[in-house]
Amino acid sequence: MNPQLILKNIGQISEAEISFGDLTVLVGPQATGKSVTLQLLKLLVDTGHVLGELKRYGLDWSGNLSEFLDVYLGEGMNRVWRPDESSVSWRGERLNLSRLISRQKKIRNETMFFIPAQRVLTLRDGWPRPFTDYSPGDPFAVREFSEKLRLLLEQEFKASEGLFPQKNRLKKEVRDMLARSFFPGYDLRVDRYRSQRRLVLQDKGAQEQLPFMVWSAGQREFVPLLLGFYWLMPPTKVSRRESIKWVVIEELEMGLHPQAISVTMLMVLELLSRGYRVCLSTHSPHVLDVVWALQTLKANNSESGLVLDIFDAKKTDPMHAVAQTALSQTMKVYYFDRRGSVQDISQLDPGSNNDIEAGWGGVTEFSGRVAEVVSKAVAAGGRR
Repeated sequence: MNPQLILKNIGQISEAEISFGDLTVLVGPQATGKSVTLQLLKLLVDTGHVLGELKRYGLDWSGNLSEFLDVYLGEGMNRVWRPDESSVSWRGERLNLSRLISRQKKIRNETMFFIPAQRVLTLRDGWPRPFTDYSPGDPFAVREFSEKLRLLLEQEFKASEGLFPQKNRLKKEVRDMLARSFFPGYDLRVDRYRSQRRLVLQDKGAQEQLPFMVWSAGQREFVPLLLGFYWLMPPTKVSRRESIKWVVIEELEMGLHPQAISVTMLMVLELLSRGYRVCLSTHSPHVLDVVWALQTLKANNSESGLVLDIFDAKKTDPMHAVAQTALSQTMKVYYFDRRGSVQDISQLDPGSNNDIEAGWGGVTEFSGRVAEVVSKAVAAGGRR
């Protein structure tokens, strides 16, 4: 049975009932509660870990829920919780959030890895910032992700070592696609500059190094995401990282060209093949195109080669294995609207009587309107 989260009167959300699949996608306009939902999910899945980490870094909320929400979600976010109205239920149990965050809970192994939308903030001068480098009012998800990347680079990679391409982290087929999309002619390396380590792009021919601040916007957005994938894909025979079962990626499409979004979604399928349960938030029709195509191929008992055709990926045995797993997964899509309701639009039926589902949560609305206007113009021109 899929785990279920029910939220009522929390922030912009009046009511949300979300049943998580192997891949779950949240879609909708900005400021409709998607990020709050995912951060609350992290808290519920990893309560002991979250509280333990906050206390380890000296943060104190004195058992007060309002103060805790400012510490955990970010300064000013305490107002998302209305004491007489808000409620949260997880796996069929209604929880008392005040009691949850005030108990002396046993620190448990982390089970969810969270990649926030603000991931570009984690790299300052080309190196991940430590947890304590942030303001106490910055969201926990950003601070923890940044700390994870710092530890990854400092403990698992040596100075002057190549970060991309990495033979033991990603499949060759994916590395080749990433090289074309993000690093044409360059390697991503760890360099030392004035006794401080930093990430640089190194020209393969001229050996020229480009520091972080002169990278393209897409490269600056993607590299923290790439490092997050590295953390989830240990270079060992073990397919998953320690106790991690869940992965959240917020707005993976930020700053990326459609071709780059495609290869990033292929990497998401790799996470599914490793046994992770993945949750995405998105504003990209490209992401939902992939989900819709996978669901359609699954419904028609299609072969794995057609999945690889979606991404223009090489049809090797390792890639067929990833594609075959994708065709066996359950996929859910939820739309968050400005009125505070959350709809299950998992069928993604373009012919649905529900305009929200037919327009895939509004992400295809503009292109549909453009097509309609252009078709009217063409028809009118033909009558003249």
